[in-house]
Amino acid sequence: MVILHAFNWKYSDITKKIPDLKKLGYAAVLIPPPLYSDVNGTEWWQRYQPKDYRLLLSHLGGLPELRQMLDTAHEHEIKIYADIVLNHMANEFRDDKYDFPGKAELENYARNSDYFEKNKLYGNLAEPLFSHEHFHHHGNIQNWGDAGEVQFRNLSDLPDLNESDHVMERQRELFLHLDNFGFDGFRIDAVKHITEKQIDNTADAEFLTDKFMFGEVLAVSERDLDIYMRPFLAATHMSAYDFALFMTIRDAFAIGGSMRALQNPEFDEHALPWHRSVTFVNNHDLPLNDGFRGLMLDKHDELLATAYIMAKDGGVPLIYSDNNESANRFPEDRDRWSGFFERKDVAGMLKFHNALHGEQQYDLYADDNVLLFRRGNKGIFALNKSGDGVNVPFWTFGAVNPGTYTDTIHGYTITLSGEEFFNLFIPPRTVQMWLLNE
Repeated sequence: MVILHAFNWKYSDITKKIPDLKKLGYAAVLIPPPLYSDVNGTEWWQRYQPKDYRLLLSHLGGLPELRQMLDTAHEHEIKIYADIVLNHMANEFRDDKYDFPGKAELENYARNSDYFEKNKLYGNLAEPLFSHEHFHHHGNIQNWGDAGEVQFRNLSDLPDLNESDHVMERQRELFLHLDNFGFDGFRIDAVKHITEKQIDNTADAEFLTDKFMFGEVLAVSERDLDIYMRPFLAATHMSAYDFALFMTIRDAFAIGGSMRALQNPEFDEHALPWHRSVTFVNNHDLPLNDGFRGLMLDKHDELLATAYIMAKDGGVPLIYSDNNESANRFPEDRDRWSGFFERKDVAGMLKFHNALHGEQQYDLYADDNVLLFRRGNKGIFALNKSGDGVNVPFWTFGAVNPGTYTDTIHGYTITLSGEEFFNLFIPPRTVQMWLLNE
């Protein structure tokens, strides 16, 4: 399964693309947060500042557009995962900033009842959802290495919800209605900022047992993994963004790094367990937050690494595609990820992944610059990160031999003719994904 992260796409645009996504081979789409946020807020971060749980409405569309998108996706056997923000509510400049949706908004609901009823997921919009006693009031996070501060203080002035009975009931109620609406799974935003009790409150709900649940536990160092990621994995059954593998990939592609690190990274905890891992080489936090841009891979290395996560055994690959949100501040980002999901080379990666999903991985060769492995008996993956072409002889035992294989990225073919070893040439800065012709 491969997930397309349709970051900040309008819901109607996702609907239009569903037939193409099916043809390309995507199995699921992660959509932007659908909870009520400022409909006039064009900035991407507005989607991560919910005003009310009971409405599905934002600048990207409302409940009717979401319904059409879900129906179309399910007709094409594509799953839809919703990005959900539980840690906090919107940071709004008003006197009653801890009342949600707030007095003025409740009056707005009453004045425009037809509009809001059309976009209502559930509940009585004449009643408030949260008030002052449902939030922490300890100020902003100061020490990012202190798990207690990260969980019980505000993230950049965003009103931080507590774990009171009222909050827990409202959040469980939210997921019940999202489930009934038809979502197939959920990404939980900012998981390291909420407590185990809050996570279990929804993740352990019986009505969600058949849903794919995964969390964003942002961890960009070994210390972060120890403080946030490993406790999360121990406390819940949910999957998570594989930041451990992302850091291993970064190190492997860096000057002096070795491709050997990518042979079996799970064995020494340099990747999450295969069944808990959502793999990625880019997500929205990297290009859009100044503090994380230094973690981004070189543009070409990112392409090579994307092929790696699509070829390796284990994990659910997530392919990021935006609408140039970062390009206004960073012109070099323009069209780097917009349309990335449907590029010809990425389509070739999808073909390889889908054809060999579930097939065991066998190591064939690795050194500092080159990685070569086989998937089952019908697929061979080769990557050369160096600036020089290399010839790599590999043992053909276990592969269909004789057999003709086509590189799903470049279209070239090779033929195994019964020989014990085959000498494969890998051009500089190139990845190959050889799939048996059948």
